[in-house]
This record gives sequence, C-alpha cells and structure tokens, in this order.
Amino acid sequence: MNKYQICNRCIMDTTDPDIVFDQNGICNHCNQYDINVKVYGYHKDTSEDKLREIVNKIKKEERNKEYDCILGISGGVDSSYLAYLSHQLGLRILAVHVDAGWNSDIAVQNIQKICKKLNIDLHTIVIDWPTMKELQRAYMYSGLPNLDVPQDHAFLAAVYNYAKKYKLKYMLNGSNFATEGILPNSWGQAAIDYKNIKGVYNKFGRGKSIKKYPHFNIWQYFYLQQKVIRVNLLNYIDYSKREAIDTLKREFDWKYYGGKHFESRFTKFFQSYYLPQKFGYDKKRAHLSSLIVGGEMSREEAIIEMEDSSSYTLEEMLEDRDYILKKLDIPMQEWDKIMNQKVKKETDYPSNKYLIEKLIKVKRLIKSMKR
Repeated sequence: MNKYQICNRCIMDTTDPDIVFDQNGICNHCNQYDINVKVYGYHKDTSEDKLREIVNKIKKEERNKEYDCILGISGGVDSSYLAYLSHQLGLRILAVHVDAGWNSDIAVQNIQKICKKLNIDLHTIVIDWPTMKELQRAYMYSGLPNLDVPQDHAFLAAVYNYAKKYKLKYMLNGSNFATEGILPNSWGQAAIDYKNIKGVYNKFGRGKSIKKYPHFNIWQYFYLQQKVIRVNLLNYIDYSKREAIDTLKREFDWKYYGGKHFESRFTKFFQSYYLPQKFGYDKKRAHLSSLIVGGEMSREEAIIEMEDSSSYTLEEMLEDRDYILKKLDIPMQEWDKIMNQKVKKETDYPSNKYLIEKLIKVKRLIKSMKR
C-alpha cells in the first residue's frame, strides 16, 4: 500500500490512485492547472474582448429566431449565475430545466426566482419517473462510482432535443475552469455512452421498458456537437464562486444549498456518502482544490472545510439514504450488499469508452489543424 501524501499547494491526495508529486511535493493536478490556465483561464487583457466577440456572433447569427441560445439551468451556482450574466449581456435565452425526480425545493425556487425576475422563458422537462427509477436502481447495483450517469445523460439529451426543436445553434454551459480546474480522471466517468448505460441496465434492471428515456448513441452525440455549439461563457469573465453567490442572493434572494451539485438530493448523498464510504474518495476535495489554485480560498480554509461536517451531518445522510432506497424500491437489507460488492469500472460492462477516446483525439486534431 502506498504511503499517504497530500499536495503542498492544494489538498489533492493519494485517494486519487493516479496522483503524482514533484520534488517540491506539488501534485500533477496543480502543475497541469498551471498549463491549462494559460489556454482556458481568464486573462484580463483578452478574455473580455473574446466574450464580446462571441456574444455579438451569437446575436448576429440567431437574430431571426425566437431565441439566441439555450441554457440548461439546475438552480445551482454556476447555471444560475450564467443565466444572470447572459441576460446582462443582452442574450435572448431559452432556459431548460430537466427534472429527473431528485430536485431539492431550494433548487426549484432558485430557478423560478431567476427566470421570473429576468423574464426568461423557462421550459421544465420531467423525465418519466418509472423509467428513471429503473435506470437509477440498476446503477445502484452496478458497483460503478458515478451514479449520476443516468441523470446526466438524460439532461444532455433533453437539452439537445430542445435545441433541435427551436433550431438553436448555441448551448450555454455553466461548466467553467475557475471552479472546476481540478478533477482526477480516475474519479470520472463520462455520461455520453448510452451503450454503457444500456449494458448496466441489461445486467441489473428488472426488464421493464426504458423507451421513454431521452438518449443518443455515440455517433448522434458527435453529430449533435457539430450542430449545437456548447459555449462556456464563464471562462471569459473573472468568475468567482463567492462573488457569484453574493450577487445571486442580492439580486434574486437565491438560496445556497451547501455544496457543489447539492441542488440534487440524490447527488448530494452519493457524492458525500457513497463515494467516500465505498470508493474512498470525496469529490469535495477536488472542488476545494480548484478554488485554491484559482485563488478563491486558502489551503488552510479548504482543510478546515474538508473537516467540517456541519453542513451535511451523518444523521442527514442516513435520512437521505433511507429516502433514496425507498424511492428506488431497494430493500434496506440490500444496502450492505451494495456497499460491499466488488468495485467495477465502466469497461466491465458493454462500453464505447475506447471509441469515444479515439473520436475525441480525432476531433482535437481537426480543431488544431483549423487554427
């Protein structure tokens, strides 16, 4: 067993099995961040000019349509602030919220407050719950780390469908380098592989129809990427999570829900309890490390926050566990089996993982040749 080590700059540690430290005790994530920030980060002299250029291009190309762009909104910090920023920039937004059955009341209220005050058209897509339930239930038995895959795939497919319906070329995305600059590959699992989702369901599902599940195959996904351009506007501003929260609270009486992606009751539980207990890592560590290298918080503040469980106590976690198991029709006696079964990788099931990796490399090569 490798000796425990934690980065001297951020708080990433050996719970990431692929982590590497240099002679100064700085991890590969920090060193890679310093490389990536030159490309994807905010630069005072050029980013705002680029932002204006992108916004003007969107307005010009979409001027004869009802909307300039589509925006998926969850009620979380990033998508909420993106809606505010886009409105400030004069973009005509079609906001789409996808309800997969796990919304917190706070998230719903946040969305309604923002869209009402900004007069943004909001379409809420409710995924067929019996279908969502069967897929989510199957993933609970799969031994895979990312239990959000069925939700995330449905979210993206549903928003793409709406973009197609309204013939919109641009999709605004709340993903950003400022607060998401660090996330280990070993902790991730892509949600675009429907072959993998179906493979898990065929193994652990109960044989019920999932025809109502919004999805795309891998070829459709790469085709849609050419038709609908995803734009990360937050990368072109000096984005601060703290300032974003302050702005949202002041402008909309927006409520914070306690952590990244905690606007979903299911995601809150699986990231805070399931992953640390079963897989030995906590995504909160990567989220806080991103804020450290981005200058949003100090390493000392992050260490204190990692040790603070007051925002989501063990009692609350177990209450959510019982609620989730009941909603997914999983007997309580099955929980120990789920937590103790062998850990799996996505390639343990039918998967397009290697095809996806090749297609991404080809896409990057083509993009670099156009520069």
